[in-house]
Amino acid sequence: AEMNLSVAFSPASADENAPPPNPPHKGEGLKRLKLAADAVQRARGLRRRMTKAERVLWRALRATFPDCHWRKQVPLGPYFADFACHSAKLVIEVDGGQHARAVERDAKRSRFLEDEGFQVLRFWNDDVLSNTDGVRQRIAEELKPCL
Repeated sequence: AEMNLSVAFSPASADENAPPPNPPHKGEGLKRLKLAADAVQRARGLRRRMTKAERVLWRALRATFPDCHWRKQVPLGPYFADFACHSAKLVIEVDGGQHARAVERDAKRSRFLEDEGFQVLRFWNDDVLSNTDGVRQRIAEELKPCL
């Protein structure tokens, strides 16, 4: 059987029949292009200078939730999230004593991240260090839909 190869493919006709692109979902659109020029370098510095509580939680996240892809000191828009799981749209912040004075700034950051589709969990350094199992349990509650 001979095949007729004379039919030409027309990209223009394919575009006419293509469905319209999907509208962005909540949380989509936070692109690397919106980052400050020095964001990657600043994130690397933050990773090198993690607090003891951040190091403890980092090890706990990776050991307890190995199927989730965790990132640390993630630049998200104008902010840096201590930990983020993009697939679960979850950001975890570990706050020390300096955050008691920065309540409004932290609330503004949380609003921005929530507007981008992330859920934000905040834990105090002391909670991470003295009640790591309780912190892991709280995180697991939020990850159930993802796991």
